[in-house]
Amino acid sequence: MSHRFLKLTLTATLTLAGLHAADFAKYREFSFGESLTTVTREAGLSPTAIRVAQKRPMLIQEADWQPHSVTLGSASKPESVREGVLSFLNGELFRIVVTYDRYRIEGMTADDMTEAISRTYGTATHPTAEIAFRSSYGDTAAVLARWEDANYTYDLVRTGDRASFAMVLYSKKLNAQAEASIVEAARLDLAEAPQRELDRQKKTDEDALAAAAKNRAANKPNFRP
Repeated sequence: MSHRFLKLTLTATLTLAGLHAADFAKYREFSFGESLTTVTREAGLSPTAIRVAQKRPMLIQEADWQPHSVTLGSASKPESVREGVLSFLNGELFRIVVTYDRYRIEGMTADDMTEAISRTYGTATHPTAEIAFRSSYGDTAAVLARWEDANYTYDLVRTGDRASFAMVLYSKKLNAQAEASIVEAARLDLAEAPQRELDRQKKTDEDALAAAAKNRAANKPNFRP
């Protein structure tokens, strides 16, 4: 077999693999790095649905999302995802957590879920790792299976009550920045705690003095021994 034939065969194989490579940068209608305005419009969410999870040193916002069944012709395909949480770092989508409807996957094992997801995202790995679940501040969950490329990671986990499964999807770059921001926010809160307590006590004392002065002004003129 000639080197030229081997090279052509390898090139064809890589080309075919590239055609079928999963696009980890996009999940359904959402693309990582998209603006909060764009994502909320695509998800059909109102601005009031956005909540602030952290204000500093970087702004982290979250929104709950519920997908709708996909209509195919005259039939409606059942929706396996019950709900999701969209997370934004300084206004950019960096993390998505989707929880599957327990009744749509009832009886399915972790191996079944891994096999089904692998049909879309390729072969899974099984690292020994834990990740934050539900939100940046939520409980951690063990990774059952992982799909990833150089820039994005998709992790399969069990829900906190273990009644269903969930997928945690994120941009590696933005998620690392968010995690660093969360650590720094905790450090700042701890460092500023003594001053906050002094400010709280000062405000309490001032309020007590103001209340005493108000009561004195009201009661002194009307006092009768």
